[in-house]
Amino acid sequence: MGGRSVSRRDFLVFGAAGTGLVMAGCASATPLTSTGPTLESSGYSGPPVTIQYWNGFTGGDGPAMRQLVEDFNASQDLIDVRMNVVQWAQYYQRVIAAVHAGQGPDVGAMHVEQLATQAARRTITPIDDVVTELGLSGGDYPEDVWNAGMYQEQRYGIPLDMHSLAMYGNRSVLEQAGITTPAATGAEFEEQMSALVGAGVSSPLWMPNRWPAHLIFLSLLWQFGGEPYAEDGTAATFGSDAGVDALQWMVDHIEQGYSPANVAIDSQYTAFKNGEGAYTWDGIWQANDLTTTAPDLSWTMTPLPTVGTEPAVWANSHQLVLFRSRRPDDNRLLASKQFLQYLVENSASWADAGMIPALTSARETEEFRATPQAALTEAIPSMRFLPPVAAVGEVQVQTLETAIADTILGRADARSALEGAASRATAMMQNNLRKFERGQA
Repeated sequence: MGGRSVSRRDFLVFGAAGTGLVMAGCASATPLTSTGPTLESSGYSGPPVTIQYWNGFTGGDGPAMRQLVEDFNASQDLIDVRMNVVQWAQYYQRVIAAVHAGQGPDVGAMHVEQLATQAARRTITPIDDVVTELGLSGGDYPEDVWNAGMYQEQRYGIPLDMHSLAMYGNRSVLEQAGITTPAATGAEFEEQMSALVGAGVSSPLWMPNRWPAHLIFLSLLWQFGGEPYAEDGTAATFGSDAGVDALQWMVDHIEQGYSPANVAIDSQYTAFKNGEGAYTWDGIWQANDLTTTAPDLSWTMTPLPTVGTEPAVWANSHQLVLFRSRRPDDNRLLASKQFLQYLVENSASWADAGMIPALTSARETEEFRATPQAALTEAIPSMRFLPPVAAVGEVQVQTLETAIADTILGRADARSALEGAASRATAMMQNNLRKFERGQA
C-alpha cells in the first residue's frame, strides 16, 4: 500500500488469501531457530554472507524500499541483501510455503494484522531478545503500534511505519461554499456538507460500499466507543450499538444526498482525483499518487473528523520480522540483525513511500516534516489497530465487509446486517481457535 493509484481488489484478495489460505496444511514442527550470538557493537564481522529479504512493496512504496536496501548494501562489504518483492495478494501464502519447505527468507515485512496468523502458523519467530539487543523499547514508539507487534505475550514485529485513513479535501470545491478549513468535528462536517450542497456541489462526499468502506466503519466504530473483536479472539463485537451508529452514519450521507447511491470500489478515489467531490476518506498512501498523477489538483490532508465521542482512526503498520529456518545459520542471523537495525535507524527515509515512520525520532526529522502525511502527526494517539487474532482478516472479509456493503446498497438495515455478520464471525473465530489449538491451522 504505497503511493500509487492501487486497485483495492488486490487488498481484498490478500486479506482473504493471507489468512484463509494459510488455514490449509499442517504447521511445521521445525524447532525455532535461536536468537543466537550477539551482534558486535561494530556490526557484523563474519564471512561474506547473503540474506534474503521479502516484502510486498510493489507500488509507489517500492522505490523507497529499494533505495534503503541499496544504501545498506553500499554501507558495508560483508552482507549482501537480496530483496524479493511479491504482490501482497500472494505474499503471505508464498512465505508460508517457502518457510515450511525450508526455503524461506531471513527477513521480511508484514502488515501488523498478519503477525498473529503467521506466528500461529510457526512462520515467524519471536524476537524479544533481538529487540533488546538492538536497544529498542516501547519508549521509542507510540504505545499502540509498539503493542501491536505482540502475540501471546511475545514480540514478533518491529514497527517500521504507520499508515492510516485520512481526509483529503479539494480546495477549489470547498471554496465554492466558502470553506477554508477542513472539518475537525462531526458537527462541522455536517454543516459543511449542507453548505456544499447549497452551493451547488451535487456529491461532496462519495461513500463507497466496498474498499475502503470497512476502514471508514472501523474508524467510526472506535469513535463511538466500540470494538470490532474481542482481544482473545473469541467473539466479533462489531454488532454493538456503536457499530450500528457507525454504519448508520455512513448510510445517512447517501440518504441525505451527499453521496451517490452506488459507489463501486476505487470509484471514490478516482472521482476525487478527477476533481469531483469536496472530500474523500482514503489511505495516506494515496498522497504520492495524487502528487504525480494529478499535479493540478489542489488538495489538503487532515485527520478524520471526530464524529463520535472520541477521536479514532483505522491504522495499519508494516512490521519487520525474522523467519524461522530449518537450517539455522549464525552468520545469516547476525547479518539479519544488522539489516534490521539499519532499516530502523534509517526509517525517516521510508517517509518517501508515503508512510509515517513508527520510530519517534524519525518523525522529528526535517525529512518527515516536509511530507504531506506529517499533517497527521497529531492523530497518531488516535490510531487504532485490529487486535492480534489469528485469521481475523479472513473472518472480516466474509462477514463484516459483506454486511457493510449490503447495508450501504440498501439490501439490509444496519442492525440486522451487523448482528447477523457478528454471529457468523464469532462462529468462524471459535472454529479458528480450535484449529490453531490442535495445530491444524
